[in-house]
Formats: sequence, C-alpha cells, structure tokens
Amino acid sequence: MELRQLKYFTIVAEELHFGRAAMRLQMTQPPLSQQILQLESELGVKLFERSKRHVELTNAGKIFLQEVRQVLTKLEGAKALALRAQNGMVGQLVVGFVGSATFDILPVIVRGFREQFPYVDLILQEMPTPTQIEAFHNKEIDIGFVRPPIFDPLLSLLSVYQETCIAVVPKLHPFAQRASVSMDDLSPEQFILVEREIWPGWYDDTISKCHDAGFSPIIRQSVKEIQTVIGLVASGLGISIVPRSTSNIYTRDVTYVNIEKEAPRVEMSLARRTDDNSNLVKQFIATATQVIECI
Repeated sequence: MELRQLKYFTIVAEELHFGRAAMRLQMTQPPLSQQILQLESELGVKLFERSKRHVELTNAGKIFLQEVRQVLTKLEGAKALALRAQNGMVGQLVVGFVGSATFDILPVIVRGFREQFPYVDLILQEMPTPTQIEAFHNKEIDIGFVRPPIFDPLLSLLSVYQETCIAVVPKLHPFAQRASVSMDDLSPEQFILVEREIWPGWYDDTISKCHDAGFSPIIRQSVKEIQTVIGLVASGLGISIVPRSTSNIYTRDVTYVNIEKEAPRVEMSLARRTDDNSNLVKQFIATATQVIECI
C-alpha cells in the first residue's frame, strides 16, 4: 500500500467519478482505475460499487475513508512539524543562566522567544558560570547566560550588556542616607562577596577597585549566590558592591547607593558552543539580539 494510492482513493471518494477525480489529479483515468483496483486487491475488500453511470462507496469504503483521512491529516501535521523543526521553530532548547540574569535581561529575552516560537520546549537551568562551562562540555545545555571573562575555545560569546556596580548597605547604616559614596568611603566596612570561583570577573574587579582606592577590603563572608549577599547585608553582617540590576530585588531592609567615579563593572554574555549550528540556537541568539537592540 502506497501513500499515493490513499490520496487517489480519497479524491475518487470525494468526486464519486473517476473522470473528474483523474482531472483533479492531473492524470488519465485508466492508471487511476488501475491504482484503485490494486489498493482493493491488497486490502482484500471492495471500496467502490461501479457501474457505467454511477460510482458509490461500499460500507467498507466508507469506514476506510474515515481512517484514511485521519492518517493523511496526521501526515500533514507531521510534515508541518518537521518543517518547523528544520527552521528552528520546534524542539527542545536547554538554557543555563546565572541567578542575577533573572533581575533584568533573562525574563525579557525568554518572553520574546516564547512569543515567536511557542512550540519550542524551553528548559531553564540556574547554574553559576563555571558550572555552565562544564555543562557545555558535557552537551547538557545549548545556551548560557554567563558572566565573562571566559577563555574557552569551545565557546562563542555574545555580549548582552555591561553595567556599573553600586553599594548595598543595611537600611540603618549611615550610608543609607547618602545619594552616593566613594570607594575609599568603604574602606572600614566589612564586605560580603560572591565567591571568586563563582564570579571571578566581578570579584577581581571589586578587589582591584578597592586597591585603587588605597585599601584591601575586609571580607566578612563569601557566598555562592548574589541573593544570599543581599540577605546577609539585610541582616546587618556587612555591606557589598553589586551590579546595578540587583536593585530590582526588593527588600525593605537594605538600601542601594551609587558609587562615585570608577565603580566596578560587570558584563552579561550569551554563550553557545562554537560547533553548534542548530537553527534553534540561531533563533534564540537572533531573538536575544533583537531584544537587546530595543532596550
């Protein structure tokens, strides 16, 4: 049984006339009649009652027509699905992200991508940059929101944005009443920072800016998540220097204060494997680029 025979059968069943069916199929009548006879022979049932002036579906033909139409509809759906997959419009995409990406850019890009590609199964996994690099090597993620610098020939980076850092202090701290502070104002304070191995670029730039201001920071505690930094500052255990977007985290127990002159800076980038040329990855990068240009 061939697919074309099923298509021939449905056209004849719709027209109930071999001549008209042959015209629709842009073929002559004898080959069409032969194909229907072969189909009936293979099935072992008679699909049509024929006379010189009349063609009619048998009961078996009526039942067979219902099933064939379902099969053809599913095949058309499968064809459309395969086409969407080829064009990067369907499938599964695993996206790694650092927690701080949720403060600003990640929700906007993900929302834009889902609006354009609703049939893509988007799986989001929070993990720090070093873990994402390992996940890329193990082919466990396809895209990553990471914090550079990253020196890995396996990965290609697209800079999403850069931002300056600000100070975050407990609500009752004297600095909470000020519009801005300088780096040297922070010299006597105890710092809470994200561990260097989690975010080396930010850590190193913060330490460097402190040295430029003439002091080595007193690090009270190092933690793994920036949300934990905010929580510990709110507890009064110290202060910190955080990306400006962190101020999107609402808490009544901390205040964000601008840093004068040369504040530390951080960058967000999109990472992918250099050897990954899948359309899904390309579509996500393209969507992210569009979103970035509109911000």
